[in-house]
Amino acid sequence: MSRRREVRVGALARVEGEGALRVVVADGSVESAELNIYEPPRFFEAFLRGRAYTEPPDITSRICGICPVAYQTSACNALERICGVELDRPLADLRRLMYCGEWISSHSLHIHLLHIPDFLGYPDAITLATRHRELVEQGLAMKKAGNALLELLGGRAIHPVNVRLGGFYSVPERTEFATVTELLRRARDYAVNTARRAADFEFPELELDCELLAATDQDRYAIDKGEVHTSTGLRFTAADFTSHVREHQVPHSTALHALLDGARYLTGPLARYTLNHRLLSPIARQVAAEIGLGAECRNPYRSILVRAVEVVYAIDEALTLIDRYERPSRPAVPVEPRPGIGHGVSEAPRGLLYHRYEIDDDGIVRSATIIPPTSQNQAVMEEDLRRVVSGNLDLDDSALTAVCERAIRNYDPCISCSAHFLDVDVVRR
Repeated sequence: MSRRREVRVGALARVEGEGALRVVVADGSVESAELNIYEPPRFFEAFLRGRAYTEPPDITSRICGICPVAYQTSACNALERICGVELDRPLADLRRLMYCGEWISSHSLHIHLLHIPDFLGYPDAITLATRHRELVEQGLAMKKAGNALLELLGGRAIHPVNVRLGGFYSVPERTEFATVTELLRRARDYAVNTARRAADFEFPELELDCELLAATDQDRYAIDKGEVHTSTGLRFTAADFTSHVREHQVPHSTALHALLDGARYLTGPLARYTLNHRLLSPIARQVAAEIGLGAECRNPYRSILVRAVEVVYAIDEALTLIDRYERPSRPAVPVEPRPGIGHGVSEAPRGLLYHRYEIDDDGIVRSATIIPPTSQNQAVMEEDLRRVVSGNLDLDDSALTAVCERAIRNYDPCISCSAHFLDVDVVRR
């Protein structure tokens, strides 16, 4: 006799976006686990068509209020490649410095306000602050330091307005970095403390068996650019991205899924660390070793440790870039339009972000393709959920729902600007 059980969660405030999860259990085993992400049509790729070649960095930054710099940078990388432009070294350093600000701000938000409550048994960061006030305050101080960088270089912390093709509309004087430098130095101490505290958390045993994909730079931890590498040794440029990564529609979700040469793959902190950890700064490598991160990390629950190390790195890198800063002789390199197709990638906090543009003789965008990290990770997330549910079938619906929510938060998916995310529908037969 079949038995049907449904578990629904109407709102989850600690992940950005909306979605639903449907799990079917038949004869004591998980038959399917489908992550249904509801993304209202936003038409960014469509309404970029017909716009001037200078506009995508500003327009695409509105896709996400958490990682707008990632969208600006990938767009600039693609369009500058079409136009045959290379940034002056000081301008390239400023772009990387601004991206460090986004990493610091985004990772600190996720670690302290969205993720740590799971490990310490609290429903939210407000409740967490009643028992661990200093931990939350340190997280907010780290985020403040990242925001200060974004405000100084971008004009504001959310949807920066100072970025343009070829560089910036204006660049700061060296003296303007004094305040943010002090914030960053304190934040680096807080970041090291966060990593050490997180190392004491209890982590369920779970290893992802899939390809890892991330950008890799020649001599430093990839953030603002890089060649695409995988854990099995595959290497290709941004121009070849869609030759290997193909998106497809699945019946249960409005969001596209992506496969790498036909297989599931993961992008984001675990992939970046595993492929690039040797390029971390000395202090970040030291912290990684101290908290028990080895040559690779494939446990999604331990992603909080990798994010903590990446915050240490981003702060350290920001301080290094500020220390050698000399005000550029010009705020931007001239970028004249020419027809062609360009591809650009950068490493958003949640993973590799790909942009492709085609522009015509008049500098008008004829087509645009944007592949964000969350859609690339959906197939792996579903397989992870299948395994998590399989190992916890003895739990009641409420407890099983909580386990599923926690598993999803490991990936810090950025789905939409909504405050709600997960509905869980568990069918037991």
